[in-house]
Amino acid sequence: MENKKSILFLCTHNSARSQIAEGLVNHFFQDTWVAFSAGTEISKINPYTLKIMNEYNIDISNQYSKHLNDFLSKDIDYVVTVCDDANDKCPNFPNAKNRMHLSLPDPSIYNDDEELAMIKFKEIYEKILNWLNFKLPTM
Repeated sequence: MENKKSILFLCTHNSARSQIAEGLVNHFFQDTWVAFSAGTEISKINPYTLKIMNEYNIDISNQYSKHLNDFLSKDIDYVVTVCDDANDKCPNFPNAKNRMHLSLPDPSIYNDDEELAMIKFKEIYEKILNWLNFKLPTM
């Protein structure tokens, strides 16, 4: 489908929240949307991000951490910041048609406790999926 809408998710390190959002859109909404993700800083995908997505049989093994500057000149329909820090640091995307903010806590702060980390990453997964199911059909 040539007329897919595009959406860019931004967070600080592009390691968890924005990666989960990119994977969810490209998995569940691929007929009408194409998603990307980036960060205000480049990092690497958090291992728990991969683990939670694998738990739901969503393959994001081809995704990697990207910097938001890579997208500044691209035509993007929606830019969505998924953390407050990225929202504060987000530059103007001149070719974006719309900008939105979804304030999500950073599940990476629980990396030292695997059981708690999986709970927190699952919560983020579910919050993002619920938001997407509610928002994308109306955008």
